[in-house]
This record gives sequence, C-alpha cells and structure tokens, in this order.
Amino acid sequence: MLSQTTLSVDETADLVAVLKQRFPWIEEPPSSDICYATQNRQTAVKAMAQRSDCVIIVGSANSSNSVRLMEVAQESLGERGKAHRVDDAGELKTEWFDGVDTVGISSGASVPDELVSGVVDWLSTLDFTDITYEETVKENMKFVLPAALR
Repeated sequence: MLSQTTLSVDETADLVAVLKQRFPWIEEPPSSDICYATQNRQTAVKAMAQRSDCVIIVGSANSSNSVRLMEVAQESLGERGKAHRVDDAGELKTEWFDGVDTVGISSGASVPDELVSGVVDWLSTLDFTDITYEETVKENMKFVLPAALR
C-alpha cells in the first residue's frame, strides 16, 4: 500500500483498517512514511480551538491540508464558535469577530509567514493585541537534504 496524502495519522489508520479487511494480505506503509507534521498541526488546532471563540486558518481553498485544518477547528469549536479559512488578511470580515474574545490562528503547511503576519496585523486593528504563541507538539523529526543540495 502506498499513501501520498496530507491525511493525519488517525485518518490514514482508519483507511488502512478498511483496506486490510477487504485485502488481508496488504502490507501497511511503515509508520515513518506517514506525515506527522499533518497530525501535529491537527492536534495543535484542536487544542487551540478549545480555548478560542473563533479560529482563522490561513491557506488556500485548493489545499486539502488547509481545508482539513478548518474542519478540525470547526469540529473542536462546535456550536460556540466559527472557523474560517482565508488566503490572506484581505478575506477577513469584521463581523466574524463580533462578540469574540479569543481568536486562534493557524496555517496550512506551505503558507508563507508574511501571510500569517498579515492576519495578525489585521486583527490588531480590532484590538486583538494580546498574542500567545503555543507549541502543542514538539516536532523532533529531521530530514537530511539530498547530497546535491548540500
């Protein structure tokens, strides 16, 4: 079995279980082949959303990673808040923040820092100025550059 995806470890495990039922002889991908960054981001967004009234995910509508982060945020927020996905600060709407005390912000995997900074700057114009950076999961996986790039 091969998996080229931005699904989380949990979502991949669910698919593997279904495939193994249908095809018991199938070989699972090694756990080291799974994108832990995706799982870590989703875990962080869940935790952040539990402490937020609104969550903004910066990333493209064409990015399955960004779209899934928004879904994870909305699932965690439930009825008490709303998650939004934006390409950049230009898509933010003032009315999203009516009655909101705490906004959580995250982004898709390949979103440039300046786009996230633009969202933070825009929110500061609405007096969201108390910023807390949190590390939910310590990432310790290292990747060696190919020899041609070293």
